[in-house]
This record gives sequence, C-alpha cells and structure tokens, in this order.
Amino acid sequence: MDTPDLYNLSPALRLMGMGLVLALGPLAWVWLRNKNQPMARRLRVLTLVTLFLTFDLVLFGAFTRLTDSGLGCPDWPGCYGHASPVGAQHPISVAQAAMPSGPVTHGKAWIEMIHRYLATGVGVLILTLTVFTWLERRAHSGSSPAGAAEPALPGRRRSGPCSPCEGQRTAEGTRSDKRGGAISAWWPMLTLVWVCVQGAFGALTVTMKLFPLIVTLHLLGGLILLALLRAQAVRYAQAQGDAPPVALPAATWLLLAVTFVLLWVQIALGGWVSTNYAVLACTDFPACQGSFWPQMDFREGFTLWRALGAGLDGDNISFQALTAIHYVHRLTAYVVFAALLWLASRLRHLPAMRSHALWIGVLALWQFATGLSNVVLGWPLVAAVSHTGGAAALVVVLTGAIFSSYRTPELASASKLRASSL
Repeated sequence: MDTPDLYNLSPALRLMGMGLVLALGPLAWVWLRNKNQPMARRLRVLTLVTLFLTFDLVLFGAFTRLTDSGLGCPDWPGCYGHASPVGAQHPISVAQAAMPSGPVTHGKAWIEMIHRYLATGVGVLILTLTVFTWLERRAHSGSSPAGAAEPALPGRRRSGPCSPCEGQRTAEGTRSDKRGGAISAWWPMLTLVWVCVQGAFGALTVTMKLFPLIVTLHLLGGLILLALLRAQAVRYAQAQGDAPPVALPAATWLLLAVTFVLLWVQIALGGWVSTNYAVLACTDFPACQGSFWPQMDFREGFTLWRALGAGLDGDNISFQALTAIHYVHRLTAYVVFAALLWLASRLRHLPAMRSHALWIGVLALWQFATGLSNVVLGWPLVAAVSHTGGAAALVVVLTGAIFSSYRTPELASASKLRASSL
C-alpha cells in the first residue's frame, strides 16, 4: 500500500471553495436579518454567530479525536489528494482492508474531512469580520465614535443635566470612556492571525501522527479562538453602549482573574490526559487504584516532547506515567471546582453579574458530573465530548466576565474619607 505525501496542496482551492459555500449561509442570514441595522450591529451579530459555530467546531474536534478519526485522511489538507473522501474511495478501501480497525476507514475519513470543512468555513467568517471591521473603521476614522464622551475644550466646563453629580461620575466616566467607543480593528485581526495558527496546528496534528503535545496545543488553540471571539463580541456590545462595564471589588476581580488562569491550566492538563489516553488509568473515585496516592512516574508522564504512546526509553509509556497524568488532572480539578463555586458565590451578589454566576455554578457541576462519568463509566463518548463542551463553555463565560468588568478599589478608602470630614 502506497503511503500518500503528508502535504498535498492540490485540493486546497476546492477546500477553500467549500468553506466559502458553508460560510455563505450564516453570512446571508446575518445580513438579511439585520439589513436595516448599522454595520456595527451586523458585525456584532456575525461575531456571535461565528462564536457559536466555533464552539460547535471545538465539540466536533473532540468527537474527531475521541473516535480515533484524526488520521482518517493521512495527508493534509485533503484526503489522499482529493477534496473529499468520495474521490479517495479506492485508497481508503485499500487501507481499511489492510487494517479494518485501523486509523483509516471510510467513516473516519468523512469525520476528519467534515471537521476540516467546518474549520475552513469558520476561517472564512473570521476573514469576513476582519475585512468589514477595517472598512467600518476607515469609514468612521474622522468622526467621533457613537457614545464616546465629548472632548473637553480648554477653558470650558462641560455642561449637563446633573452638574452636582460630576465629581461622583468622574472615576466611572473615565472607565466608561476607556471601554466605550468604536471597537479596535486589531481584535478581529488578532483573531484572524490566530485562526491561521490554529490551522497550522491542525496540519501538524495529522502530519506528526497525533503527537500528544501538538494535539493538546491544537485543543488549546481552539479554546483561545473562542476566547478571542467572546472578547470581540463584548467589545462590540460596549461600543454600541448596550453593555456598560461592571465595577467589581478588587478582591472579586482578583478571584475572577486567578480562576481564569486556573481554568486554562486545568484544560491543558485535561488535554494532556485525553491525548495520552490516560483517562482509564484510574477507574475508581475518589481513590485511584484503591489508593489516594498510587504509584506514579511524573518524569515520564510529563515529558512533553515524545511520540504518542512512547516512553523515555523508547518503549511504550508506562502505566505509572499514565497514572501520574490522570491523577494530577484530578487533583487540580478539586482546586478549580472550589474556585469556580467560590467565584459564583461572590458574583451572585452583584445584580449585573448574576447571569455569569449562574452559568459558572452550573458549568462547574456539569464538569464534575461528566468528569466523574468518564472515570466510573469507562470513558463513554457522550460524557467525553460533553466534558470538552463544558470546558469550552467555561472559557466563554469567564472571558465574558473578565471583559465585561473592571477592578475598582474597595470602599474602605471612601469610608476613611467620610470619617475624616466629620
């Protein structure tokens, strides 16, 4: 059986055409449904639609990985040099006949290529967002953004219906001016650059034969793309004046930031568990292999640059290394779970952040339930994909909370000021 070239760019134009066709549906829906709205409104809706489709893409990527379809087409970007498995039926049949349960089958080839079609469609949508945002920015480059504060002229006091309130509004108004106004066109540009980087990791996932570090980075890249789109959507809403930023006490904002960092660490560890197939190293809970500290090989387990299933000595990775990968993820999960519930309890006291608090609490329980199901039920596909979906949803929610808020000093200084004036 002939081995195909790892990179075969002959079907690239046809793949881009298929991505364009897939993107035309959401583009037409957004433009027709919002035809009487200003361009900024249409771009905001398109950003939310792209965010939704990227979330679906992340879930389908997890499905592709968990069904062992990542090498369903062993070349990139097409399938045996074709734009779809239809044209590659013969080489796929030959590979499937040689290894019926191997990485290349007709079903796995379709799963892999559908994932690539969806990724190309998302790329077209992000390119469209970038182009139209720059055009909108240029069209309004000489005018003040809607909702922006009127610049103060030298020697002139700003008038208004509530002059006595001016001092009270100073700090908050300054923050609103910073957060309001037209969205920077660099946000979609950064998103476009990142989707290209993500495409490169997708290619390396195939050509480096599911190298665990590359697959984990590909997963993280998809979630970073979600975070960028969510931040961009918040910035559009703030530019239109629909979502003014919320002031958070310094301690609460710090807890939010720390929890956000912990979440990314936990997602990286979870990706490392999944890409090394270490989920079933512990099949009991809360103990692991009947012990709360089983035998583990941290050095081999967390050696990043190695092939799939390879250990330090060139042989297969040891069970102790897989145990270390699994158990570190589980121990960190306890910390992240507690941080999420603590954060939810703090945010629920703020009316503007109650929806975030609800989502954070629900998703924390969802992650606990799906993670536990993976362990005790033997890693079922539904629970595994749902666990990835919960992590992606947490990234979206926490990113939204961070970009929808800002840190403000505690009220202690104001209390001291009032006490000194008595």
